[in-house]
Amino acid sequence: MHESRLVPLGAAWLAALLILAGAAFAQTQPPPDIPATGTFGRWTTIVDIQDTGQDARKTCAASTAFVDPAGNPGTLTLAISNGDALPPDAYPAVTIAVANKDLPMGKKIAATFGDTGGQVSATVYSDNAVAGRLGWTVVNQTKTSLALLRAMRRASALDVVFGKQPVASISMDGFSKAYRNLGASCGFATADVAP
Repeated sequence: MHESRLVPLGAAWLAALLILAGAAFAQTQPPPDIPATGTFGRWTTIVDIQDTGQDARKTCAASTAFVDPAGNPGTLTLAISNGDALPPDAYPAVTIAVANKDLPMGKKIAATFGDTGGQVSATVYSDNAVAGRLGWTVVNQTKTSLALLRAMRRASALDVVFGKQPVASISMDGFSKAYRNLGASCGFATADVAP
């Protein structure tokens, strides 16, 4: 007799659990104004849309985290907006943020990016600290930026040096897919970097 009562009670319990789970799932869906994100290997992308009243501007970014040889956390980020010049006229801005005060600071710092397959020379400049991390931005020149992005696609790990000081060896796992996501999101072709 107890068994026959447990079956209906068990079925009612399961139905209530499914209803609660459905309600919880519906509540966890992000509102439409929350930026869209994606994960590709070690890279995360984010697409944020700002309605200007006249049109919708998209800012598309891809970022990966790393730890430098001294144990300092850092990020390598690409960012572009569909309101900017887009590839092949201009490429996403490349920035590095790391909590390492021993790296060179200034407006014209020689930098190299690459691996054993080749190096790309560029100029970086330091920015103000954000959340305790200093920032460096690659001077965005079309040919240099294209070469750097191609080196990122080719390398399994990108070795970064500012002046003569190593910054980090940064995993590029997922870079090509993340870059293609930026192109699809912000409306530019990616075949010249990540076919």
